Amino acid sequence: MMYYENELKALKRSNRYRTRELVDETKLDFASNDYLGLSHNKELHEKTAKQLSSLDINSSKASMLVNGYHKVHKDFEDELCRANGFESGIVMGSGFNANIALIESLVRKGDKLFMDELYHASGVLASGFNGIDVTYFKHNDMDELKELLKNSNAKRVVIAVEGIYSMDGDLCKRAVFDIADKYNAILIVDEAHSSGVIGKNLMGVFDYYGIEIKPNYIKMGTLGKAYGSFGAFVLASEHIVEYLLNRAKPVIYATSLSLYDTILAHNALRYILTNKEKLALEVQKRKDIVYKELGIKSESLIVPILISDNKKVIDIKHKLLDKGYSVGAIRQPTVKSAIIRVIARVGVSIKDLQALCRDIKVELKDV
Repeated sequence: MMYYENELKALKRSNRYRTRELVDETKLDFASNDYLGLSHNKELHEKTAKQLSSLDINSSKASMLVNGYHKVHKDFEDELCRANGFESGIVMGSGFNANIALIESLVRKGDKLFMDELYHASGVLASGFNGIDVTYFKHNDMDELKELLKNSNAKRVVIAVEGIYSMDGDLCKRAVFDIADKYNAILIVDEAHSSGVIGKNLMGVFDYYGIEIKPNYIKMGTLGKAYGSFGAFVLASEHIVEYLLNRAKPVIYATSLSLYDTILAHNALRYILTNKEKLALEVQKRKDIVYKELGIKSESLIVPILISDNKKVIDIKHKLLDKGYSVGAIRQPTVKSAIIRVIARVGVSIKDLQALCRDIKVELKDV
């Protein structure tokens, strides 16, 4: 039986149909979120494999609350806290799970969630659980957020923003921290795309803005992007972490993060901190190339190029693929209007990035 034949046909007609494609290692990767190229760092992998082999236990075996919380988890959480200035932390299975854990558990009856309209789909999904009272404010519009907070009579208020927005590549506003303080709001900052990329120590947007950590701040970060591993973490006050351990379903009911991924991410954290000046310089070089060649001034390594047409965006992606470049062709519902999404990864050379930008300019002449 073709249960969803009509739905699939509709997706194909609108050029929104998706397929999985095997990674082609002969193509230059400008599509993935491996911002620092650490997925290709064999030294980190070999070091991690050696450390894991020295342990009596090689897998996490259980949920974090049922004999699945290992010393490698705690050691990594502790170092994340030291590097980011937070009191406590929890490692989790993915950023998607971490967003669900935070929003589903923190926003209770009588509370109010104010979420940026461009927040990640995982947070949007969670905001629909259990009758959560949510209002989406215009992207990065701090005036609208202030008005909404001013008129709120909720028991508790939670604000959710991203450090760097995954499709637009722009930063959350510095003012959101002051607004959260003024209205005694819990502030969730999803640092999936900013942790490891910006800031004096490359720790993300808290680091970039020089934010003094306060009890109402929560930082979520992922390990499958700049850290070249897999998983996620939440950093917060001891009080918030204590609450999450008791209420967050992805913490209570899911098997804890694999030991290999935890150790690999820990080694990546140390690598980033040790090489922060060199890495920051490489990040800046790539931003400069993008601005010089495409005229796009990006605050991150995410370069969105508006195409607006679903068919054209796929055509451009395939033409660039034929020239040896893998880029993202992002369509609805991920974005409002189709874009080519280029990641100016440190893992690819400046020369190759420059060549890609010039080939993109050629393709854009017909758009």
